Amino acid sequence: MPDSQPQPPHSPSGQTDTATLLLCGARLTDGRTVDVRLGGRRIEAVGTVGSLTRGAPGVLAAKVDLDGYLLLPAPAEPHAHSDTALTAGDDGPLAYDAQEVQRRATEAALLQLGHGATALRSHVHVGDVQGLDALAAVLQARRSLRGFAELTAVAMPRVLTGVAGADGLAMLRDAVKMGASVVGGCPDADPDPTGYVEAILELASEHGCPVDLHTDGADPARLARLAAMAGGLRPGVTLGPCGGLGRLPSETASRAAHQLAAAGVTVVCLPQGGCGAVERRGTAPVRLLRAAGVRVAAGSGALRDVSNPVGRGDPLEAAYLLASRYGLRPEDAYDAVSCAARAALGLPEVRVEAGFPAELLAVRGDRLAGALSLVYSRIVVHRGRVVARTSAVREYCNSAAAAGMELPRQGRGEPS
Repeated sequence: MPDSQPQPPHSPSGQTDTATLLLCGARLTDGRTVDVRLGGRRIEAVGTVGSLTRGAPGVLAAKVDLDGYLLLPAPAEPHAHSDTALTAGDDGPLAYDAQEVQRRATEAALLQLGHGATALRSHVHVGDVQGLDALAAVLQARRSLRGFAELTAVAMPRVLTGVAGADGLAMLRDAVKMGASVVGGCPDADPDPTGYVEAILELASEHGCPVDLHTDGADPARLARLAAMAGGLRPGVTLGPCGGLGRLPSETASRAAHQLAAAGVTVVCLPQGGCGAVERRGTAPVRLLRAAGVRVAAGSGALRDVSNPVGRGDPLEAAYLLASRYGLRPEDAYDAVSCAARAALGLPEVRVEAGFPAELLAVRGDRLAGALSLVYSRIVVHRGRVVARTSAVREYCNSAAAAGMELPRQGRGEPS
């Protein structure tokens, strides 16, 4: 469900969305070095170095020197928990004060934006102690982030069946009216998981909004029912983290994967750690799922909360783990946090080609494998303008060996 609120004519930096930006000397994954001109939130042109000097007649484009940088489609974060983020060190019960939740959600989104994620989907609890207050705070954070990052909210009720579920269902309807653009939750935690899914799918069909459900995926019969129920729903159904699938016998997991593929369900795995109980940790079998034809995206999950006190929220780390631990090619691993993640969020595809959205990430280096291995310096572009920079300088102090070999600080040519 697209956000229908009006967009501001000016960016927070004072630039208009129609301002032209020229990215100079960027390296692409195919080995070319190019200039890229951005304007009106889109990529206007890609050409050889020095060939793109101006946008509209008589308008000189602002320039960003990307010599020594690899230019990529920007990542997206398909599975965040903004309402509980950054609470690992807090004493006592989790605070759901609206102002505090808004602060946490904003800080978490900006942290992930600095890593490169220009779009984020946050799962937010509704009902119980927090009622709709946490959702209202996250939606307020979304408004304050306009022009920097796109933040959407998934409303997560605890119970939807039986007598107790009536309040949860009413709360979920109110959440959609407030602005939650996705409905979800954890059917595994409801006394009637099938009834929970039925209620979610019915409400989603009524409002035309996507579904994003938490499930461990360890029960193949339950997963098969969910896939059968979800098949054909548009805009679509996403499941995650499905770590339990990896604990099933390979033949059983493969059968479940083919059922999910037939239903058109997307699976979001969390290679950096789960967002629930420690005993249910594990990452979905990404290669098996991909082989069955399931779209697999990767998210961050918990960001320094009780579920993962050291969560980084870094999509490049998620891609690194998919490549190093689960055997994906670097290109496929990065696709899981960029193109596949954007598709899971219902966002248009991004390529470094004319006509595509200007949602980009520049990282120090000249090869994708090296960028996934270790990268600090990053430049993030959202809606055609630079919205975040991270610059790192590596020094080898008082080292004759380092000086003699001209070792890089952070990529060759990094300025001091």
